[in-house]
Amino acid sequence: MSVRDGAIEELRASVGLQIDDEALLTDLASGLGSVEQLLREVVRSDVAAVNEAARHLVEAGGKRFRPLFTLLSGQFGSAGEDARHGVITAAAAVELVHLATLYHDDVMDEATMRRGAESVNARWDNTVAILTGDFLFAHASRLVADLGTDAARIIAETFGELVTGQMRETVGPGEGEDPIEHYLTVIGQKTGSLIATSGRFGGMLSDAPAEHVEALRRFGDIIGTAFQISDDIIDIDSPSDESGKSQGTDLREGVKTLPMLYELAEDRPDPRLAQLLSGPVTDDAEVAEALTLLRSSRGLERARTTLSGYAQRARTELAALPPTPARDACESVADYLVARTH
Repeated sequence: MSVRDGAIEELRASVGLQIDDEALLTDLASGLGSVEQLLREVVRSDVAAVNEAARHLVEAGGKRFRPLFTLLSGQFGSAGEDARHGVITAAAAVELVHLATLYHDDVMDEATMRRGAESVNARWDNTVAILTGDFLFAHASRLVADLGTDAARIIAETFGELVTGQMRETVGPGEGEDPIEHYLTVIGQKTGSLIATSGRFGGMLSDAPAEHVEALRRFGDIIGTAFQISDDIIDIDSPSDESGKSQGTDLREGVKTLPMLYELAEDRPDPRLAQLLSGPVTDDAEVAEALTLLRSSRGLERARTTLSGYAQRARTELAALPPTPARDACESVADYLVARTH
């Protein structure tokens, strides 16, 4: 299997990407290779400690869905060399932003592992992790600055959305605020906003028509939220190797995800399950009990229905785009998010 084929197979496994068009496969593989090279060049530092910490997550790999979606969105405009260079630069920038948020998230979550490797905060300390995240944010901004004032404004607005979503999550729903709507808003800002920007960048930097750029932005926003809902369901009701982590992680951390919030919003939630969901579940037997109850709950069923609704909305946005292999590839991701939870 070639390096290219290996990369595409990994994308198919991680985000359900299905591409049968050979020319598109070749172009995306080439683009992702250029993004990887740029990422490593950008985070390089003459200061050994900065260089090591910054390269830590870049070299750990990951789905690279955001740069992939940027490259896919770039298929709807010009194929010129200048446009391609801009799209690759934007793809690297959005991945740097994503990586920066992971460094910060690990500090807030007190995580010890990330992508199968020791997290930076565990390997070094919280200060190093926070500063490394800031270092990546700075380089993402530098890359986007070369793409023009509109791109710089968009990434700044996206930073604001990411931080606002994290603040919302940290503070929790306000008095009288619906916890479910609060949760959906949080994941839209924390996950959907950057994927939306990925689609927007790919379209606008390849000179796609304005209506196509907007469709790609909306699709990214919706599919980002759908990814998180899909992960919420998998954490409860799929084998561990589907999510890359052991089941019940959210329960152990005391995180109330969408299926749990739906169950707690029922007129008559299961009293034992409500008791277990009142805080972090640390006992293995109680984690197993909570998972069993959640799997047969109305809350999980409602979460699946919500996910299907988001996937259908995403497909509707794609209908505004011309029928091409790139559009088919985007649609395959929407289909996969529902299929992976059954």
